[in-house]
Amino acid sequence: MSQFNFFKEINSALTMDGELTKGPVPRWQKKLEASEASSSLNVTKSGLSAAYNPNLSGTSVATKTPCKSWDTKKKKGQTPNKCPKTPGGGGDRFIPNRGSTNFELGHYLLKQDEEKSENDEENEGNSNANDDKPTPAKLEHRKLISESMQVADSKTTRILSYQNKAPPAPEFHVNPLKVVYTTKTPLSTKSGSRYIPTTSERILDAPDIINNFYLNLLDWSTDNIVTVALGSCVYLWNAGTGSIQELVEYEEGDHACALSWIQDGQILAIGNKSGIVELWDCAKVKRLRVMDGHSARVGSLAWNSYLVSSGSLDGSIVHHDVRSRDHKVATLNGHTQEVCGLKWSTDYKYLASGGNDNLVNVWTAVNEGGVSTANEPLHVLNQHQAAVRALDWCPWQPNVLASGGGTADRCIKFWNVNNGSLLNSVDTKSQVCGLLWSRTYKELISAHGFANNQLTIWKYPSMVKQAELTGHTSRVLQLALSPDGSTVMSAGADETLRLWNCFAPDPHTAKKPSSATKKPNQSAFRQSIR
Repeated sequence: MSQFNFFKEINSALTMDGELTKGPVPRWQKKLEASEASSSLNVTKSGLSAAYNPNLSGTSVATKTPCKSWDTKKKKGQTPNKCPKTPGGGGDRFIPNRGSTNFELGHYLLKQDEEKSENDEENEGNSNANDDKPTPAKLEHRKLISESMQVADSKTTRILSYQNKAPPAPEFHVNPLKVVYTTKTPLSTKSGSRYIPTTSERILDAPDIINNFYLNLLDWSTDNIVTVALGSCVYLWNAGTGSIQELVEYEEGDHACALSWIQDGQILAIGNKSGIVELWDCAKVKRLRVMDGHSARVGSLAWNSYLVSSGSLDGSIVHHDVRSRDHKVATLNGHTQEVCGLKWSTDYKYLASGGNDNLVNVWTAVNEGGVSTANEPLHVLNQHQAAVRALDWCPWQPNVLASGGGTADRCIKFWNVNNGSLLNSVDTKSQVCGLLWSRTYKELISAHGFANNQLTIWKYPSMVKQAELTGHTSRVLQLALSPDGSTVMSAGADETLRLWNCFAPDPHTAKKPSSATKKPNQSAFRQSIR
């Protein structure tokens, strides 16, 4: 018999298939048995399932024998001594934040729902189910228990809550699903801001443009025609067709110093170096009349219906009635140095003038046999520290005036002309050469010189920078706004004209033009000019 036992032991040792019946217990089996013993011990001691015990640490919830499937069924190609890894080192569910979850409340709500479902099953076979409804006293008792446990309505209370936000991604992390979940929604509809192109849409050459801070050599008409003075010549550029036409060429030693279109029509006022103001009919390329009144160059012009106001190097402002043979209506002497900025308000009740004497004067319009202004300024605003050429009136608040100072000042100031008070002042860190309000947004754009030669768009009234438009290599001399208010043209000392589509209306919020909108009538000035 011993011989047979010996052969039997040899056969069992050499047999490779089947389970090993002898030898030490594998390490993974020892760990499994130990975990089962500890989990059963914890359950018997606490009487509660570990799934709703709030005192447990970690971020996972332990359940029964996480690796139990390895006992009975081994998967091909997997080593049995390695259990699948789980977030909490043994659990099969992941809960991000245990501190914000009330497990006692969750357990109570679950038990309450289970009792309710059991009662419903019992009452299904009963015809008198209404008799088993809880009495008012029992309902009141439940309510008191719920209040003492701070339990809310089970229909609106969450068992698990995730209150903490997910941590931010690393700085250079790229989300591969961004393309899937990102839509092309305009910024203006999402966050109140909007997309502003920071590069120019078009660049035009402007050779021989005069680099002089005190001159106004650019303007854009309501008929979409741009006029610009280059050297001794004045040119017309049709923004719609792109055609260019030379209007006038002055003799050597003379040149245009100020250009201004009438509100409606193709009448252009030109102030030149000799101190006269010329009126040109650009449709016929014909000079209509010449008006004197100054002893030095005319560097600024502004229209109010049939009245054109001119500011000169001699410090005076002259009102010209272009309908009358005796055109000079009034002469204003509120500045001691050159008048380099003139602007009528949008309601034509006030005229603002800026000078090289660092003053801003506000004049009131009067109607005594024709449009004019009082001989004395309504307000003298003297808080700038440099010459003031940049002036513009707010289109939706006619009593608000914006002014910009030169190199020694660098500030944009806002004034209430009703009482002459200063509303706000912003240091732009560079020379302010031009200002324009947007008619589409509550914003304004400013043109600057050294050091960045940029155009800056500001949000009003917060004066937060919306964008900086760069491209000019020398200071920006002048700004002009297109008739539809969407495009700004800038003239730079780098001999370029740049078009910026910075005020284009948002297609999602822009109102459709009314079919009843009338086309503006031809200027009364064109019908009555001599």
